[in-house]
Amino acid sequence: MLRDEDMSWRSRLTGFYAILDRDDEHLARLLVRPVAAGGAGARVLQVRVKPPRPAPMALILRVARMARRVTAEAGALLIIDDHLDVALAIQADGVHLGQTDLPLAEARALLRRWQPAPALIVGVSTHDRAQVEAAVSGGADYLGYGPVFPTATKVDPDPVQGLDGLAAAVALAGETPVVAIGGVTPARAAAVAATGAAAACSISAINDAVDPARAGAALGAPWREAGAAQ
Repeated sequence: MLRDEDMSWRSRLTGFYAILDRDDEHLARLLVRPVAAGGAGARVLQVRVKPPRPAPMALILRVARMARRVTAEAGALLIIDDHLDVALAIQADGVHLGQTDLPLAEARALLRRWQPAPALIVGVSTHDRAQVEAAVSGGADYLGYGPVFPTATKVDPDPVQGLDGLAAAVALAGETPVVAIGGVTPARAAAVAATGAAAACSISAINDAVDPARAGAALGAPWREAGAAQ
């Protein structure tokens, strides 16, 4: 695990937040390879394997173990979507919970009993003001917020929040980092970064691109440029 101290993981949660949605080690390596070395430059990789039917646990574990190896070599954070048990089993850096997954309070209670060292990062997907407030007050380490734009990734997506909604969520979250989700593309990245979002997540616009490394690098460019200007 990489979470030796709070600033360690926070420094990685910036720019392009990558999602690995398939059993593809080549893609995983491209996503977390530094931009200077021809990669997409993600410093966070989330495993989110959700085919049309529920993914077999054997597949999720296989992809998660592969991603753990790849991210450890690259110095990137590994987050497991939905499955706290998988995150603990493969010593991931964190888990990301949706609104219909294990509630944040119960996840925190289980983690207190398990007492992994260092502690797992817990992210929560949020889609409106009330959910942002609940996640922050409940102690979420970071928030996903959206969909900012229309998305085809989910079969039954939540209402589109827009850039104004994202900016409001960032302000409401305070010091809790917010990752923009839903319909984010390289062309929209600068506008997303301007809201104050710590990072932006994209799946199809990157993973299905002709050149995923170039697309991911382009999505993360506004944050890299802002960091270089500081």
